[in-house]
Amino acid sequence: MSRCAWPLLRRLPARAGLALRHGGGVPRARLVASSASSSSSASSGDGGAARAPDTSLFVPVPLKPGLGGAAEDVGAELTRPLDKGEVLKNLNKFYKRKEIQRLGAENGLDARLFHQAFISFRKYIMESSSVSADLHIILNDICCGFVLLGHVDDLFPFFLRHAKQIFPMLDCMDDLRKISDLRLPPNWYPDARAIQRKIIFHAGPTNSGKTYHAIQRFLSAKSGIYCGPLKLLAHEIFQKSNDANVPCDLVTGEERVFANEDARQAPHVACTIEMCSTNTPYEVAVIDEIQMIRDPARGWAWTRALLGLCAEEIHVCGEPAAIDLVTELMYTTGEEVDVRNYKRLTPLTVLDYALESLDNLRPGDCIVCFSKNDIYSVSRQIEARGLECAVIYGSLPPGTKLEQAKKFNDPDDPCKILVATDAIGMGLNLCIRRIIFNSIVKPTVNEKGEKEIDSITTSQALQIAGRAGRFGSSFKQGEVTTMHHDDLMQLKEILSEAVPPVRAAGLHPTPEQIEMFAYHLPDATLSNLIDIFVSLSQVDGMYFVCNIDDFKFLADMIQHIPLNLRSRYVFCTAPLNRKEPFVCTTLLKFARQFSRNEPLTFDWLCRHTKWPLAAPKNIKELVHLEAVHDVFDLYLWLSYRFMDMFPDAVLVRDIQKKLDDIIQIGVCNITKLIRASQSAAAPGTAEVVSEDFPLSRTQKDARVVSDRHSAASTEALSVAVEAEGLRRAKNLRPSRLGSRQEDLKSYGRGSLANRLLREGLLTQEMLKQLESEWQDQHRNGRYGFGSKRDDQHSSKETRKKRK
Repeated sequence: MSRCAWPLLRRLPARAGLALRHGGGVPRARLVASSASSSSSASSGDGGAARAPDTSLFVPVPLKPGLGGAAEDVGAELTRPLDKGEVLKNLNKFYKRKEIQRLGAENGLDARLFHQAFISFRKYIMESSSVSADLHIILNDICCGFVLLGHVDDLFPFFLRHAKQIFPMLDCMDDLRKISDLRLPPNWYPDARAIQRKIIFHAGPTNSGKTYHAIQRFLSAKSGIYCGPLKLLAHEIFQKSNDANVPCDLVTGEERVFANEDARQAPHVACTIEMCSTNTPYEVAVIDEIQMIRDPARGWAWTRALLGLCAEEIHVCGEPAAIDLVTELMYTTGEEVDVRNYKRLTPLTVLDYALESLDNLRPGDCIVCFSKNDIYSVSRQIEARGLECAVIYGSLPPGTKLEQAKKFNDPDDPCKILVATDAIGMGLNLCIRRIIFNSIVKPTVNEKGEKEIDSITTSQALQIAGRAGRFGSSFKQGEVTTMHHDDLMQLKEILSEAVPPVRAAGLHPTPEQIEMFAYHLPDATLSNLIDIFVSLSQVDGMYFVCNIDDFKFLADMIQHIPLNLRSRYVFCTAPLNRKEPFVCTTLLKFARQFSRNEPLTFDWLCRHTKWPLAAPKNIKELVHLEAVHDVFDLYLWLSYRFMDMFPDAVLVRDIQKKLDDIIQIGVCNITKLIRASQSAAAPGTAEVVSEDFPLSRTQKDARVVSDRHSAASTEALSVAVEAEGLRRAKNLRPSRLGSRQEDLKSYGRGSLANRLLREGLLTQEMLKQLESEWQDQHRNGRYGFGSKRDDQHSSKETRKKRK
């Protein structure tokens, strides 16, 4: 080793704390690292042990190897060029040392990160034409076998420095933990904590008058804010207030309506809960449907309103199941809760018999379905009997829902039957005599974002059933039953159970928190930032972090578009259904044009949506019109956040109203659209199986027929005639399985045949021919419509399609 290298070694900062190795002693580097690690754990230990991060979320930052020429290789000039073969051998020896792995773990490198960091470190050294002088000298000492001067352990400071370059979060883990500490949400709202608020909880079932009493206090106050879960509810309070000569503004994500003509802010405001202001002082605030604080996706908005609204009185309305949680949350803010209990104003009776047949429908009946295909099927069967029905489901525009509700409520309108999804559970005033559950299983999304098929909960059943016999309507009492007898007993069990208490309130990272994360991790994607945030977040037992799958989906979708972090965050919080490709594609185009600083004009939007649009001719066109309406909503939502880039909100709102009218025409003629969809389908594609056929019995026991056909296509609606009785696919109570199998045996072949005859899908001649063919094939040892071999082949093909 050259003597002139010694003065240089004394000046190199990377060598600080390193001792020359004598025998088997441990280098001081480990002591320095251990000391730093202890300090780190002590600083993060305030209030409990720090949560171990999910290191699978740490994405390494690419680090390019040094490509400087020989003239820049100071280390080679001081010593000699490195033998890359020897370097590789010693690097691998370094990796295998247990002592080094333990040192890495003490500095935040678990097995996964240690391995990734070493691979990157080795690649960097082997592919670099020159490395830093201090690293070059250490490698040279190790490769030359200078036992007293160099040992593979001496590489650790350089390895750790490299690891922190590719994993920058290792160097700021304490800061990241502090930013993602969500254990004291009340402290996020200093304005609310500066006043002593009075909390009144109006608890009761649907149709008990709890919201009415809260709204009366809202109207009598000098200033107030109403926070509801739906635009329809906010619009209803907006209208009631102004009709009562209490000036009230309307604020939703897509709309601002001022009560005053000069656009001055009124003292009262009705808004969707995500839009409430936590900085404006009010005398009274009303938070509706407080039990939604547990919602996996939107619960954070109720938590924010409850903790952050700056009002002298907070009136909370909802299920009694939320009383304990609200009381505990208010205990942390030093505020007491005054609970006022209400009872249902009209009686509600669960009938002892099911509807069984649509022939038994009466005026004022509402059939509740949990899928669009069931809506289409049931409404078509009702109108085939010469009855008119109104239709309401979630993806319809608010205006169309209101028109359908008005049509159903009008005593002079011949429409006396309603077919709806659980969208009627809140937001619409309906004159319903009897609620009929077409099914008691519903697709849901759990807290992890996973889809499940499960029986409806007690809370959902009570919310929907409670719509019958509304106080003040023409029906003085409500009735509830099911379409099928085998569901009735389970519905009674569900309704008789106590609603489980709400145990936790939702939280969501704020834009400010994500911006602070991005400051420390500038190379991470927004989706990765959110993942790391949730991984490191610490929450109190009364809270949970809301599901962020939709946010991440949009973040990944627009990641390649150059946007600043705040704009990217806003685009990712846009309220859209990611199952609608047209809407997602539109958001992508919005973001791309926004990034080019090109305003999204009215003409551009008309070209994109092909406006003007005609009335729908089939179900597929109706669904597309609903998607276009969502695109207009998306434009309006963005226009209030980026006014200069989405300048034509007034024009877009005008054509959205026209589109609403077009969709209303389609919904009023929904059965015609269904028939058009069926006639457009290829003949013979629908499989009609008699109940005497063995395959039919097998499918009934498996309970999968309806779901398979529903997922296949909205156009294959003729199969849906058989669907209602076969839909209940999962989580049927074990006590009912035996009786259900007996029901299947006694179900008989007449019901399907009669139903198909009534729907015009089968004639008497076709039925006789089917019976004759079945008998001939059965006598000849053949099964179904072909040989046994053909039937087996068909079953295999069916299984492949299902997979």
